[in-house]
Amino acid sequence: MFLCCAFFSVAQEQEVIGKWRHYDNETGHLNSIMETYIEKGKLYARVVELFVSNQPDTLVCVDCPEAWRNQKILGINIVNGLSFNGSEWEGDKALLDPEVRKAYSCKVWRDGNNLMVRGYLGFFYLTLVWYPLIENQSFPESI
Repeated sequence: MFLCCAFFSVAQEQEVIGKWRHYDNETGHLNSIMETYIEKGKLYARVVELFVSNQPDTLVCVDCPEAWRNQKILGINIVNGLSFNGSEWEGDKALLDPEVRKAYSCKVWRDGNNLMVRGYLGFFYLTLVWYPLIENQSFPESI
């Protein structure tokens, strides 16, 4: 029984690991490529490619919350240390929106092939859909 539960937990963790395409909610244009990974049992997501600037390596999160302040956007952990609760990943003030320079509580889960990333501020929330990035496969620049 223990082995079955342990296998299920590892399988759930593996479902969120990978590279994901993030499109802007307003314009539908490809915004970034995110990479999710697990470190010490916590889920993180970092920006590995940016498509919003001609010089993405110069963008810095200047007035961001302390955990992200003055870090380059390229390479920054947008999702920071979520815990797995049995069906989804969650954490308080763990999702950064570098455009508005705020951190939100966050939940992450799989829906089919996609990764759902929900940011919360009190009772208000916004859910982003991250689409899987399959290496050597073309993908649309907008949705």
